[in-house]
Amino acid sequence: MRPEKASIVEDIRHQLSQSSFLLVIEFTGMRVDHFAELRKRLKGVHSRLQVVKNTFLLRAATAHHLPELGVALHGQNALVTGEGDLCAVAKVLKTFASEFEKPTFKTGVLDNSILSVEQIKALADLPPRDILRAQFLSLLNTPATRFVRTLAEPAASLARLLQAKHDQGHPLSQDPLPAA
Repeated sequence: MRPEKASIVEDIRHQLSQSSFLLVIEFTGMRVDHFAELRKRLKGVHSRLQVVKNTFLLRAATAHHLPELGVALHGQNALVTGEGDLCAVAKVLKTFASEFEKPTFKTGVLDNSILSVEQIKALADLPPRDILRAQFLSLLNTPATRFVRTLAEPAASLARLLQAKHDQGHPLSQDPLPAA
């Protein structure tokens, strides 16, 4: 391999090593201004879109010990990498594709496992990370709240009973000693 090609493959491999995920999209037929707009949107979610030759991506993925991508690597492909939230990136790509009918998902890699198109679309449909965290914390908090209420209920019931007896003028609620 010529030195300049080896350098390109090494740059792609380095980019893959710095990324927490990889998405491969097909961009056949996209206009240049749409491509620029997609890059701008992806930059907003801390990811990067790069057009690469399939053979270079295949060599870089093999050198980085990623799963086999050969089946998906045909046509005009671009790779999306980043350090951010994969769900946010997938959501940006899915929204963009619904607006402009391009690009289409081919495959992805997360935690050294291949992602299918359906899995990527499912990730795109998840709520944002902050909402998922809030939902998770709510789930963690619910049993503790119920436990505290259960522990406090006998004392609260007794307090309500005594208050009700006092409000009715029950003899227990009156002072047992006559005033002198």
